[in-house]
Amino acid sequence: MKTKFYITTPLYYVNAAPHIGHSYTCIAADCLARYYRNLGLKVNFLTGTDEHGQKIQRAAEAQGLEPKVFSDKAVSVFKKLWETLDISYDDFIRTTESRHEKIVQKVLEILYKKGELYEHIYQGWYCTPCETFWSESQIQAGNCPDCKRPVEKIEEKNYFFKLSKYQDWLLDHIRSHQDFIKPASRREEVLKFLELNKLSDLCISRPKERLSWGIPLPFSPDHVTYVWFDALINYISAAGTFDKDDKYQSEWWPADLHLIGKDILRQHAVYWPIMLKALDIEPPKTIFAHGWWMINADKMSKSRGNVVSPIEMAEKFGVDVYRYFLLRDVPFGSDGNFSEEAIVKRFNGDLANDLGNLLYRTLTMIEKYFQGEIPDASINLKNKRAVEIEAKIKALDSGIKVNMGENDYNFSLALEPAWELINLANKYVEDTKPWNLAKENKTDELKEFILVLVNVIRKTSDAIYPFMPQTAESIKQQIGKNKISKGKPLFPRIE
Repeated sequence: MKTKFYITTPLYYVNAAPHIGHSYTCIAADCLARYYRNLGLKVNFLTGTDEHGQKIQRAAEAQGLEPKVFSDKAVSVFKKLWETLDISYDDFIRTTESRHEKIVQKVLEILYKKGELYEHIYQGWYCTPCETFWSESQIQAGNCPDCKRPVEKIEEKNYFFKLSKYQDWLLDHIRSHQDFIKPASRREEVLKFLELNKLSDLCISRPKERLSWGIPLPFSPDHVTYVWFDALINYISAAGTFDKDDKYQSEWWPADLHLIGKDILRQHAVYWPIMLKALDIEPPKTIFAHGWWMINADKMSKSRGNVVSPIEMAEKFGVDVYRYFLLRDVPFGSDGNFSEEAIVKRFNGDLANDLGNLLYRTLTMIEKYFQGEIPDASINLKNKRAVEIEAKIKALDSGIKVNMGENDYNFSLALEPAWELINLANKYVEDTKPWNLAKENKTDELKEFILVLVNVIRKTSDAIYPFMPQTAESIKQQIGKNKISKGKPLFPRIE
């Protein structure tokens, strides 16, 4: 039986302010971490920042700062955002921390001793924004094939990791482990890439004379570690150590889930498992690459000037509304189109008309008919609709588990049964017409009716807690144990 859950986000690069994509991954990870903690599992939710490389060095120079000072400032912005968005991470790792640097150097030492690294003169094209080398055949009109920005020609002595040696192993592993890469479309993408291309060995160093900001190679002080090789190691540097025989020891590894954006799939699904294989460490169980949030079908980017600030959205609509929208509006794994109009639609529909309305009208009836006291809980359900709703309440956990459980992570579908229950309860109010029960002095029927609604609200509040923790807490406080404490409507409609 599963007793623990180790979930990670990518390390966020600190060269620019956090945007909606960063918040999407962290909110999804937080939702799963809270869900599994609620099930009684021991959870390790890791996030952090990637702080080395040429982009950081140049961004720091542009501000007249040392790279570490620049990084410290940027990290405080990320941490403040996670606090605002109620992200309940267990560990935050920075690639500039000594615990990480020690493990990176240990990994390099082990691979060097095993003959997995070799020195070679590299000649080719380099893209600084992507921190990637490209061959003559890969560049497009003098530009990087990924970001379309200009590349520069470089010739230098570097260290290479024998990535190509493990191509067949990786293909076999992906084919024999259906859940290793999710969703299925991303799995097919990686398989197709590996089947149609011969892997090149990975350049894992940069000369210090060109780039000083990085972790030095233990066997070559004139070189620093390539930022991607350095950053991927965070997943093990945060979770364990190597013993005297170079064996990795960790209570958490293998990770249950690496959550990433689809743009960094190749690094996670190709480089990372091969690095682990060369170290004799088991691969992670699942790598899940979610989609992008677009603006008018365009990818968000600083150059296009269409980046959405998560802080602004949370301030404008509320933290839980922002969380709910991101997790509800599109299936996790697909691209979504972000707009304030779409948030308002979800707000007025799902949150104001459905959930908020059910809570407020129920509390108002308890005030009106029972002086704010929740009726005695010992009821014998006679009403057919009440029996049907109680059955739905009992089935809610399993309905959510189907989509939140192992390897599915479909947040949008996981929320469906909760809203089916809320809508059923709202219809129950309209059909039952409780004011008539009160007029006719049908006290037992009215008690049964109110208790069914209270049960729906309590169960729904538990169900939405991982998605909307502050809302769930507010509902619990208002519904109380025996006496209600009615506040203002949770979600007043936006006109």
